[in-house]
Amino acid sequence: MRNGIIINTLVDDLKELRKIIVEEGNPLLAKVIRLSFEHIETYESFNIAIPEDDPVEEGEDAPLQEETTGQESLDYLLSLMADSSNKVNEIELREYVSAFNEYAEDN
Repeated sequence: MRNGIIINTLVDDLKELRKIIVEEGNPLLAKVIRLSFEHIETYESFNIAIPEDDPVEEGEDAPLQEETTGQESLDYLLSLMADSSNKVNEIELREYVSAFNEYAEDN
């Protein structure tokens, strides 16, 4: 357990959830889930910040809050996944994808 996250259980649950999402045909959500469990497996924690709460126009990148990571960010990501058809949530999910990729490049 790191940052309040039970790593093995969470990773297994996300892998199972991804299988269902792939069958349902939601590529963005499948990618976010895959990047999430790969990140948790690799770093044994969740090190991605929550996108800032400023209004974001479609096509713009939401700035990230550097100080917020861990359990709170993971909880927020899971809440976005629960309603991934919402346009604002979709934009923020894409921001998480970018953040996962940037974090992997930097580390």
